[in-house]
Amino acid sequence: MEAPAENLGIGRIPILNDGDFARFRGLILKQAGIHLSDHKRHLLVARLARRLHELSLSTFSNYYEYLTADASGAELRNFINRITTNKTSFFREPHHFEFLRERIIPEIRQAGRRELRIWSAGCSTGEEPYSIAIAVREALGTNNGWDVRILASDIDTEVLAKGEAGTYGVELLNEISPERRKANFLRGYGRFEGLVQVRPELRRMIEFRRINFNDHDWAVHGRFDLIFCRNVIIYFDRQLQERIVERLAAHLKPAGYFFSGHSENLYWLADLLTAVQATVYRLKHGGNDQ
Repeated sequence: MEAPAENLGIGRIPILNDGDFARFRGLILKQAGIHLSDHKRHLLVARLARRLHELSLSTFSNYYEYLTADASGAELRNFINRITTNKTSFFREPHHFEFLRERIIPEIRQAGRRELRIWSAGCSTGEEPYSIAIAVREALGTNNGWDVRILASDIDTEVLAKGEAGTYGVELLNEISPERRKANFLRGYGRFEGLVQVRPELRRMIEFRRINFNDHDWAVHGRFDLIFCRNVIIYFDRQLQERIVERLAAHLKPAGYFFSGHSENLYWLADLLTAVQATVYRLKHGGNDQ
């Protein structure tokens, strides 16, 4: 039985039956901790349809067998890349970047420190960590002598590659002032017309790395002054949400800051984090020794 694959440009695709949907849901939950609700069924079909076409597979059952038989794990990563949602933009939720410039950096400067460690967890295609880097440079100025390092992580290897390249369509900068564009982006010409690239000095501040929140070992060492984890934990069930935030908080320096997304409220972690302002929290205690 077939259904039209509208606007996918791949002809017609099979129906995703209940059994296959349950198997895919179980796999993504086991591998990435992501819970796919019933209403995500059409999203799953849309995300996987092109892959079936690429592999010349006729049913979702065929694809599941292909996916689980791949001992290399390459197709599993491909599957996870297609299922994850990557919505982002430069300076999304701007009050977070204002808070970084106007409160956090002055606090660190007043303490006599000249280093800053930041984690952008769930960084997608890189707009968030680059926005952080721009905000830091605006607060500190150039040639400031500070040691600033930003870890940018995501489970999706494709978006990480885009972020590391730092190249974007110029239309993505529509909400950025001309002054900020000129200071932080290089304009493409010729065959690169319509593209911009983040300046090298900003790209050097950031390390892009794949991290799966569902893994036992994240291989992250040391602590951070602040962690951005925005609009990420909404894709997990409450038990995993709590475990993820607790593990992230363990990587904060004493009284470090945690930024969540506008759709996330962490009131249920009041013993761990105290609210400073909307979607900005501070570690209550010193955290666990690393």
